[in-house]
Amino acid sequence: MPTASRRLCSSVAASALASALLLGAQHATATGAAAPGGAAGLSAGGILQVVLGLAFVLALVGAAAWLLKRFSGMPGTGSGLIRIIGGAAVGQRERVVLVEVAGTWLLLGVAPGQVRTLHTMPKSEIAAAPDAPAPVPADTSFAGWLRRVTERRKHA
Repeated sequence: MPTASRRLCSSVAASALASALLLGAQHATATGAAAPGGAAGLSAGGILQVVLGLAFVLALVGAAAWLLKRFSGMPGTGSGLIRIIGGAAVGQRERVVLVEVAGTWLLLGVAPGQVRTLHTMPKSEIAAAPDAPAPVPADTSFAGWLRRVTERRKHA
């Protein structure tokens, strides 16, 4: 979630918590429940009402966050104008990413706080290369990794 959405959700949650606590205190005062010494106390029904109200408000905040995430995409990105073809990590926090934009492939260097264009080429340049090996689908699931490790141990 973007930072603005997180701040919005946290402020809504904080205000919901504050209003639920105020509602519980008002309910206790209205019912006349008072502990010895003049402090207001809550009955079991009042506590249940506050907890259910808080759960309802938190569910609403979660639903609002999900809707923001689901439907707040930038205009034009849903049409698939930008595609990530592949990428590789070249350091702990640095990556090289191949991106396709309108028939052009961009090789980007991505590091914390910066993105640089390393190379630009037409899309057909890689597809027409005769010595380019065919892409091998890598099984990146845990099951595939486990299968490869057990096969290596059997042959070793």
